[in-house]
Amino acid sequence: MGKKVHVGLVYGGKSGEHDVSLQTAFAVAGEFDYAKYEITPFYITKLGEWRQGPLLNARPGSIGEMKLTAAQSAASAAFPLAPLFDQSGSGAGAAGLSPIDVVFPLLHGTFGEDGTIQGMLEMANIPYVGAGVLASAVGMDKITMKKVFAYEGLPQCVFRYFNRTQWEKDSAFFIMEVEVSLGYPCFIKPANLGSSVGISKAKNREELIAAVDHAFRFDRKVVVEEFVDAREIEVSVLGNDEPKASVPGEIAPSNEFYDYKAKYIDGKSTIQIPALLPSAVTEHIREMAVQAFLAIDGSGLSRVDFFLRKSDGQLFINEVNTLPGFTPFSMYPLMWKETGLPYRDLLDKLIELAFKRYADKQSIDYGGSGN
Repeated sequence: MGKKVHVGLVYGGKSGEHDVSLQTAFAVAGEFDYAKYEITPFYITKLGEWRQGPLLNARPGSIGEMKLTAAQSAASAAFPLAPLFDQSGSGAGAAGLSPIDVVFPLLHGTFGEDGTIQGMLEMANIPYVGAGVLASAVGMDKITMKKVFAYEGLPQCVFRYFNRTQWEKDSAFFIMEVEVSLGYPCFIKPANLGSSVGISKAKNREELIAAVDHAFRFDRKVVVEEFVDAREIEVSVLGNDEPKASVPGEIAPSNEFYDYKAKYIDGKSTIQIPALLPSAVTEHIREMAVQAFLAIDGSGLSRVDFFLRKSDGQLFINEVNTLPGFTPFSMYPLMWKETGLPYRDLLDKLIELAFKRYADKQSIDYGGSGN
């Protein structure tokens, strides 16, 4: 048997989605084919400190923590990033590990899904799974994403946006604009966050003001969207320059909308895969998903979310998530499973796409002429 591919799983992080990242990392680590891969987890604490160790701890209540011996703990503290940045193997050897061949970022939200770690890996010249710097940043920022979609002619709900300084200087203007253009109810979201963290539904002016204040806890920019009575449809996209879309799935939220509690806590939301839709609608959704993926210059994986308005069947794109939840029970792998690609094969494909994208980038002439 040939040399195993050494995969670095990076998870945790300073984001409000830290706990979601732990769930994803534990699931992914448990599903790799260890006959093909060597796995090294890199855990980032909520304070931004890196820890590197041999195994994820599966004890209830401590998921994602490192089980380290005293020697391993000392090596982790001294050389947590050695296998990433010392590809010669000398620094990695000090930590007792071979160099990393490819990184699988499993960091949801800020400092992981927004292009920051992707930029670090680009500078380190290491292959990695998923979207690049640009696609990650655009996919994370809902305002920029919506502007790209508008340029592409993808239909969207009506929205407005502002930053903290603008709101503090003239909140009356933005309140009026929301009430005239969107009306109530409406949704208020931090521009840069996922997993429905910080999202509120406002039914009147008082709730709007409170929701904006809440959203500003998580970002300096806020987007406000009109309410659409719609079915929530999702599609998984896989690939680089020639991506494919899975069968769509449908979410029936347990709460008033698909918030953090409905996604991760109460377990009462229901899903239907494939979504019960006319074949023409299904194909239209899949085509739009690929269009959106290419519009942000996506690579590897993304989940694309849509609203299908109940009154007239109008389809609206909601967002592209460049690092969706990835447990075996998450929508992204479930939709691929229903399409014919099981979880373990999906991991293989993502690693393959990471190496392909890396090889393509190595052929680019950046204007250098050697050392």
